[in-house]
Amino acid sequence: MATLKELKQKISSVKNTQKTTRAMKLVSTAKLKRAEEAILRSREYAKKIDEVMHEISAKLASVKESIELRAFAHIDNVEKVDLIVITADKGLCGGFNIQTIKQTIALIEELKDKKVKIRLKVIGKKAIEYFKFVGIEMYDEIIGLSAAPDYAKATEIIQKSYEDFVNEEIDNIITVHNGYINKLTQQVHVKELLPIEVDVNDTQEFLEVEPDNDYETILETLVKKYIEYSLYYALLDSLAAEHSARMQAMDAATNNAKEMVHQLTLEFNKARQEAVTRELIEIVTAIEAMKK
Repeated sequence: MATLKELKQKISSVKNTQKTTRAMKLVSTAKLKRAEEAILRSREYAKKIDEVMHEISAKLASVKESIELRAFAHIDNVEKVDLIVITADKGLCGGFNIQTIKQTIALIEELKDKKVKIRLKVIGKKAIEYFKFVGIEMYDEIIGLSAAPDYAKATEIIQKSYEDFVNEEIDNIITVHNGYINKLTQQVHVKELLPIEVDVNDTQEFLEVEPDNDYETILETLVKKYIEYSLYYALLDSLAAEHSARMQAMDAATNNAKEMVHQLTLEFNKARQEAVTRELIEIVTAIEAMKK
């Protein structure tokens, strides 16, 4: 059994930890509020631009126009893909990062089984550290962007992939990130950005196609805006989910610390009572021995 001094030190240590986790929870709560506002403002636009691009793809397929943009082509033989993975730069957010990493590993294995080569582009220190540890080669490593999403930086990253896609150096661009559902729930998303293939369940055909000399230029501009905003939105979505997960993790840690303090205090009081009882017994025994 631990001594009274050791128990007192443990209680003090756990209380300090409790203060830290409580403070981190409050910080994450405040950051989540800002991130949540940003993601809710962006979500409707991201959803609408996604719908529009798939509707354009469906319309082009239905009218069979001679549009030569590879972004709308059906690629049968996929040989190489860009896999863009987003995690946090920091930990202490429960299973937030590991869920994304597990999904990425599963996807890598699936692609390798199909003999597809992978260029792994990783945004976020936690995933970078993990892939280095397990020996998975990365094509690009970006730190700092997941903690502070920046449209210009996101554009720079995705445009490099887009140029390689257009030049047929890669055949697909896929993003993986853990997204924000609500304050208690996160969900990993896997999205194929390019090519933009037709959804067989999509029966909406309200977009009118009127080809002219600048039609492909207009489509190319739309495609660029689509992929740029898709990556930027994924960064915003991941950041909100990160703060949500950290808030939950710190709340659980604070409650666990509180329970541990309670248990240690009971143990401390019990040990102190036993020590007092033992001292009283020793005094009484000594007095009785002096009487003899």
